[in-house]
Amino acid sequence: MLVIGLTGGIASGKTTISDLFSDLKIPIVDTDIISRALLDKNRPGYEEVLSRLGNQILLENGDINRPMLRQLVFNDGELKQWLETMMHPLILQTANNQVNQYNGAPYVVLVVPLLFESKFTSLIDRALVVDCSRDNQLKRLVERDNIDESLAKKMLDQQWSNTERLALANDVIHNNNDENLSEQINQLHQQYLKNSTSNQL
Repeated sequence: MLVIGLTGGIASGKTTISDLFSDLKIPIVDTDIISRALLDKNRPGYEEVLSRLGNQILLENGDINRPMLRQLVFNDGELKQWLETMMHPLILQTANNQVNQYNGAPYVVLVVPLLFESKFTSLIDRALVVDCSRDNQLKRLVERDNIDESLAKKMLDQQWSNTERLALANDVIHNNNDENLSEQINQLHQQYLKNSTSNQL
């Protein structure tokens, strides 16, 4: 079984692309989903965040106020470093467990926004990078998350550049405006199926 690490900058289209792979009956393990679940009430991440930030970070129902946490994290480099250091081992272990559940599949797509910045490359066989311009990312991020442009720019500035990711890519999907995503993914799908049966990466 191959593990394909799907990565790209924020708002580059990773979810859209992973959904298209899912339509082809390929298992998807998404570390964003894992990360959100680990911050649910009474989960390990929840307890750590509450211990660090106190009740101010909670909504009335006791859930973490995720927009507030995001705002704090992207305005405090030390807090961001702490959160990533605390969460990454939990996410890594959970992702590894979920990938192993699909051992009978020809390949699995593991969605990891910080694939190269973290230790997640140890879990993958190939890196699939979404190529998307910064201008498109900025526009999509503002619209998707309903945030102002200054916060969106700050979030983008704290990530690797597209050029840095592309330099480490095994495969690339172009997702700006006019590319045919389905066609690109179908081509990669056939390549990955062939790789999985021939054991060629």
